[in-house]
Amino acid sequence: MPSHYGNSSGSSDMKEKMKKVRMAKKSEPAKKKMSEMKLPKPIMKPRKELSKGQKELMKEHKAHHSPAHMREMRKLMKKGYCFQQAHDITMKIVGK
Repeated sequence: MPSHYGNSSGSSDMKEKMKKVRMAKKSEPAKKKMSEMKLPKPIMKPRKELSKGQKELMKEHKAHHSPAHMREMRKLMKKGYCFQQAHDITMKIVGK
């Protein structure tokens, strides 16, 4: 008969394994801060608002990403980063 049937020591082993799994999930790598990253040079000039084309791209993009992701991208695009640059940087900072 396998040792995991009716053996109280087996349940404590399972508790230890579950504890290790939970600890592994908590120790995921932290998101980077902008000040810690080496950022590329913005392609465009800084602007106060996004262009019509950029706004349309952001509408499509919104379905797949969080509000924090969208906020960060908007901020970077206003600083002069193109859509792809802003997305790549935001994925490293905020995530999805």
